Amino acid sequence: MSMFLQPPEIAELTGVRSGLRGKTRETRQIEALRKMKIPHYVNAANRPIVARTTIEGRTTANEPTHPIWKPLVG
Repeated sequence: MSMFLQPPEIAELTGVRSGLRGKTRETRQIEALRKMKIPHYVNAANRPIVARTTIEGRTTANEPTHPIWKPLVG
């Protein structure tokens, strides 16, 4: 699984699948992401890049797989 959402996933998330009235699909998706306040980046090709962790609700990409050690205090 990729660290970033794929274009079909971004289309599903934003509800934008095509351009309209002179705006490209990517421009409309970026506008939708801004309105929804979803953190994203815009790459050099003017495409929205959304980290998968943003949508899945994880705080970091690499959460610890083992519990954090806590001393037994009696």
